[in-house]
Amino acid sequence: MVSNTSHSRYSSPPTMREFSVVVLGAGGVGKSALTVRFVQDVFLETYDPTIEEAYRRVIEADGVTASLEILDTAGAEQFTALNEMYIRSGRGFVLVFSLTQEASLREVDNLRQQIYRIKGGDEAVPIVVVGTKLDLVSEREVSRGTIQSLVARWGLPFYETSAKRNWHVADAFEDLVRQMIIRYPFDPAVKKRRLHRPCTIM
Repeated sequence: MVSNTSHSRYSSPPTMREFSVVVLGAGGVGKSALTVRFVQDVFLETYDPTIEEAYRRVIEADGVTASLEILDTAGAEQFTALNEMYIRSGRGFVLVFSLTQEASLREVDNLRQQIYRIKGGDEAVPIVVVGTKLDLVSEREVSRGTIQSLVARWGLPFYETSAKRNWHVADAFEDLVRQMIIRYPFDPAVKKRRLHRPCTIM
């Protein structure tokens, strides 16, 4: 964080970066609870199946200010026809499963493969994988060993979170923002043309 007395390097406000983030996963895994905790810092006590909900939040990561438009989607198995549209428009993806439901990991794997296919096989697409309901220890079905195996196989960051306790929620989104800042370097000329030709940094 730069103090208010440091004017020499920051005489004008930094350019705001804008990124579209898509939250995907099976129904009932806690996508909405995760998103609302991050954006509004409240916990949704009741489950209300989402069709589509958009949120916005401005955050700072690595000295870059980013405005995130976060699309909270329906359960992937319920509205699969919409997945391709979401994935084409998204720049970063939060793939959500429940630590209390091992079967929900299969949907994450399907979505991961779908993203790479739609994005033309580009495996530098910003993605974080998020396990929810970390606080429900006695109901946990997904072992840490399983997660470590998937980390090694997929090469993606995993976060174990609890929206109820606000454990590691911001960490997951901040990781994604850092990936997007690297993946989509700022180019004012590109913004004027309203298209992007990002370079890949691995």
